[in-house]
Amino acid sequence: MDKISVKVCLGTTCFVKNSAYLPKLKEIVAKEFGDKVEVASSLCLGVCSTNWEISKAPYIKVNNVLIQEATIEKVLAEIEAQIKKGE
Repeated sequence: MDKISVKVCLGTTCFVKNSAYLPKLKEIVAKEFGDKVEVASSLCLGVCSTNWEISKAPYIKVNNVLIQEATIEKVLAEIEAQIKKGE
């Protein structure tokens, strides 16, 4: 199974809507999933730039799955689902 990629958007809208706390996700993911998952930040995923007025920020991508109104719990659930699919 390939390593799962998690991209945390730190663009302005996402940052304002609390993505700033999400980098601690790196610690949690390392503890729970070890080297199966790689967490990185992104200056902007470009999602809310198309319609920021109805933005569902913060956004996080787990591989190609976009999570809207991302929380640590939602991200961990998606990682677990993708790991199960890959086994």
